[in-house]
Amino acid sequence: MAVLVVADHSDGILSDGTARTITAALELDATVDVLVAGEQAQAVAEQAAALSGVTRVRCCDDAAYAHRLAEPMAALILSLMNEYAVVMAPGSAQGRDVLPRVAAVLDVAQLSEITRVIDSSTFERPIYAGNVLATVVSEEAIKVITVRITAFEPTAAAGSSAPIEAVAAAEAPDLARFVEESVVRSDRPELGSAKVVISGGRGVGSAEGFKLLEKIADELNAAIGASRAAVDAGYVPNDYQVGQSGKAVAPDLYIAVGISGAIQHWAGMKDSKVVVAINVDEECPMVQTADYALVADLFDVLPELEEGLAQLKAH
Repeated sequence: MAVLVVADHSDGILSDGTARTITAALELDATVDVLVAGEQAQAVAEQAAALSGVTRVRCCDDAAYAHRLAEPMAALILSLMNEYAVVMAPGSAQGRDVLPRVAAVLDVAQLSEITRVIDSSTFERPIYAGNVLATVVSEEAIKVITVRITAFEPTAAAGSSAPIEAVAAAEAPDLARFVEESVVRSDRPELGSAKVVISGGRGVGSAEGFKLLEKIADELNAAIGASRAAVDAGYVPNDYQVGQSGKAVAPDLYIAVGISGAIQHWAGMKDSKVVVAINVDEECPMVQTADYALVADLFDVLPELEEGLAQLKAH
C-alpha cells in the first residue's frame, strides 16, 4: 500500500502536524511519500525528506501553489492519485479545505479527523463533539483521510534523507484568487503544538482582561487560547479559538480561566494531560471535570500567580 501525505508548511517551515500525519500513515504499514507544493519549496522538501519513515518527497515548486489555494492543490493531488491507495493530510485549515474536494472528485467518502489507525481499513474518530469515539470501516478503493494531529506523536528525524523528486504542476480551474493574508505574529509558541496553554473565556470580561493571561503566558512560555464566547465577543482574534469549531490542542498543561466548559470547548482540549480550571462558579462543567480547580475570582488570582511565578523564576 502506498500513502501520499500532503505537507502543511508556512514561511519555509514544515509544520509539526505533517510529522504527526506521517506517524499515522506509517501505522498503515505502508510506503509513505510526502507531497510538498509551493513557491520556492525546496527547503521545505528537504525538511520533509529528513523525517523518519518517508520513502520519497514529491516536490512541486511552482508559483501556482504560492498560497496553496484549494482548487490548484486538489488538482495536483488528483494528478498523482493513480499511484496511491491513500491520501492523508493534517486536520488543519488546509487539510479541511483541500481533501474534501479530492474525495468529491474521486467519489469516495472522506474519513475526517482520525485519532487511531486500527488496521488498513479500520479507523477511530471522534463524533458528537468528542463524546463518542466511533470505529469506522472504510471499503473505499482510495481512502481520503484527515488526521487529528494531537492524537499522534511526530515522527523523528531520520539518519539520512529520502530522495526528492520534482513533479509538474497540474492544470486547475481558475475559480479563486489570492487577495491578502492577515497573519498574527507572536513570539509565543504556536497554539496547536504548545506544551502549555492558558485560555480565557467569557469570564475574562474584555480584551483588557486577556492582558492578565498574557503576563502568565510570558512567565510560563505558554500559548494563549480562548473559548468561542470570548472570540465572538471580540476579546481576541479568531485564531485563538480552541474547541470543536476552533483548534484542537493537547498540551502538558491546560489552564482554563473563566471558561464554563461547554462540550464544544472540551472537544478541542480534552487530550490535555493536566487541566487546571480557575472560575468563580464551582458548579460549572470545567471546574467539575478539571484535574485541579481553583474556585476564585480570576482578577484576584492571576496577579498573585504572576507574582509567584516571577519569584520562582528569580530564584
